[in-house]
Amino acid sequence: MVDGRLAGLPLAAHYPDKVRRLVVLCGAAKVSPHNQVFIDGARATLTTDPGFLNGTFVTRPERGLRAMGRNYAAMAMSQTFYREELWRQAGFSSLEDFLVMSWEANFLRRDANNLLAHLWTWQHANIAANPVFNGDFHAALRTITAKALIMPGETDLYFQVEDNRLEVEHMPNAKLLPIPSAWGHRAGLPTGNLEDARFISEAIVAHLEDRTM
Repeated sequence: MVDGRLAGLPLAAHYPDKVRRLVVLCGAAKVSPHNQVFIDGARATLTTDPGFLNGTFVTRPERGLRAMGRNYAAMAMSQTFYREELWRQAGFSSLEDFLVMSWEANFLRRDANNLLAHLWTWQHANIAANPVFNGDFHAALRTITAKALIMPGETDLYFQVEDNRLEVEHMPNAKLLPIPSAWGHRAGLPTGNLEDARFISEAIVAHLEDRTM
């Protein structure tokens, strides 16, 4: 699975008669080449910590976790987010405060070996990589008959609008609705951004109420 918010896509592909509607926020149905490069970099950053030995972490890698947090901060938020200092809207006093208190602190709460497992899962994500579809990605997408609302973030550096547009072309009942946000990938989890939260909530309500598809 590329992202936790994508659980509906594989289910809808394998059990199209069981999934009537689904919403995807800031995700994709398979990992992109650009994501592959990022994941390799994130893994390399984390595993440079001296606590990584023989393929696993034997001690808590605080240095590696802090570095990984800063690595993620560059990709998770957009260039516009940083240029316009939107981190101030989330209550941070400086860019360094945002990086330390939001990103480093977030990753310091994680289990490093679990993070490696998540990176592996992300890197191998593809709804067609199974005996049912045998790698035929477009066939897997065509099988999804659920009424689908696909909502990429306009400035998401992980999952671009174009990735979703190419997917929606092969989904018979899907609508593409980009989130007009400068918050990058975090547009899909707008805990510090009421405008994005309102846009997403209103779109989902309209999707659930729509009887035209």
